[in-house]
Amino acid sequence: MNKYKEIRPIVLGLATKDNKLLVSEGYDNVKKQTFYRCLGGGIEFLEKSEDALKREFSEEISVNININNFLGVSENIFIHNGKNAHELVLYYNISIPDEYYKNEYTVIDDHGESKAKWIDIDEFKNRKKILYPEEVFKFL
Repeated sequence: MNKYKEIRPIVLGLATKDNKLLVSEGYDNVKKQTFYRCLGGGIEFLEKSEDALKREFSEEISVNININNFLGVSENIFIHNGKNAHELVLYYNISIPDEYYKNEYTVIDDHGESKAKWIDIDEFKNRKKILYPEEVFKFL
């Protein structure tokens, strides 16, 4: 699948603790902008969204998550690094068992290596930090 030419189904997990949200950090080279996004990723053909979310957390940060409940769906049309993209996003409220809890994680995905960390939700709501997709605010 070419994620810049097709509608891509993805799933994101909203993990919160002490008014903080677990997010990965990204950077748009064209906009020269740091942004954050909840962890998750693409849903493969014939894969249930819950299974995709568990797989993504396991692959990216080696964590086995608990899925608490389905929150909703949004459509996300955006430009990243100068390319158009279109996603259907499924959101789940999740929790990370204590034995997997860390202040910061190393994320390994298709884009290489980055960091995931817990950031105060108010920093996103006050627009001090950018959180994508915008629709995620409906579920916080």
